[in-house]
Amino acid sequence: MLPIAHPQVYDANKEWAGKKVVLVSVPGAFTPGCQAYHLPPYIQKLKELQAKGVDIVAVIASNDGFVMQAWGKVNKVTGDDILFLSDTKTFFSKNYGWDAGAGDRNGRWAMVIDKDGTITYAEVEPSPGQVTVSGAEAVLSKL
Repeated sequence: MLPIAHPQVYDANKEWAGKKVVLVSVPGAFTPGCQAYHLPPYIQKLKELQAKGVDIVAVIASNDGFVMQAWGKVNKVTGDDILFLSDTKTFFSKNYGWDAGAGDRNGRWAMVIDKDGTITYAEVEPSPGQVTVSGAEAVLSKL
């Protein structure tokens, strides 16, 4: 019998030190816009992102760790190709004023964090139903 993998606490300060990170926030795993329009281009363009120096692509949502883990599996993301992170109280999004405001729900945004910790790109969608400035194409164009 194989052990069941459980979500784990993730120390981004430690894990991201000295790495270029693309952090993408979505309102919710498995929601129509996130599942159909936001996540797939990041999966499809992962190699292009890596070729431009990105070490880590991470997707954050307010869903719990089990849901985020399942979302990765359903989308055939294996290992640490793309990290699926849980922020159930939306502390990270609220810190920037980028939560969706509908209870504990993240807004739709993306940022690039350089190896020295400097944020070199950070944009929030003007409308949560759109994927423009937070999409993979927009991020790639800023790398």
